[in-house]
Amino acid sequence: MPRKLGQHFLRDANILARIAAAACAEGVPTLLEIGPGRGALTAHLVPLCQRLVAIEIDHDLIAPLKIRFPNIEVVESDVLAANLADFGATAVVGNLPYYITSPIIERVLEVPGLSSAVFLIQREVAERITARHGKRDYGYLSAITQLVADVELLFTVPPGAFSPPPKVDSAVIRLRPKASRPPDFEAVKRFFSTCFQHKRKTLRNNLRLLYPAIERRPEAGLRAEQLPVDKLMELMVAVTPAVPVVCTDPSDT
Repeated sequence: MPRKLGQHFLRDANILARIAAAACAEGVPTLLEIGPGRGALTAHLVPLCQRLVAIEIDHDLIAPLKIRFPNIEVVESDVLAANLADFGATAVVGNLPYYITSPIIERVLEVPGLSSAVFLIQREVAERITARHGKRDYGYLSAITQLVADVELLFTVPPGAFSPPPKVDSAVIRLRPKASRPPDFEAVKRFFSTCFQHKRKTLRNNLRLLYPAIERRPEAGLRAEQLPVDKLMELMVAVTPAVPVVCTDPSDT
């Protein structure tokens, strides 16, 4: 397989079964699988969901998937280019390529009506996503994900469970979108990114050029990693008062 695709195929049947059970735990009418590869996880998902849509970028894998699983929908597409809302997915699952994990997670969390997402990702990234404020791993990815979803690290996966084995450990996480989210999510991402631009610097040093009102805030001398997500949102509203504070239900969009 082309290494540029970052493909490491999970082959451990017990772990595959655990991932499938986590993805379908609540009974989902439509499940979207990102990057089915050769169909190892797909085979465990098919009996557990009513409708399965598999989105795969590797052209060479499309025909074998369609032959092996004639009753599912196989879509040849780059997940970052596809409109995921078109598939009507209520849940998402996937073994994500390490090099594009963060962009995929951000895209998936924007899908209207999403009930849950279960991903197999690099353990280091999983620990960053689930890290709480005050911890070394807490950063932009932690804050922006936890703002819009409840996150949970389910279990870890050793390199030997894959073919070929990666050089790092992996982990399975579950994300459950929260009922509401900020109306201008792009503005929030810009603010959070600026807060964490230089992790060891204070909020004053990171924000003062773009958000000069930080100079009047008591948090100015703190680092972003010291503030939980709700306090970061409060700070954003305080230094950019034009940003709406009312949240909207994703199902209304």
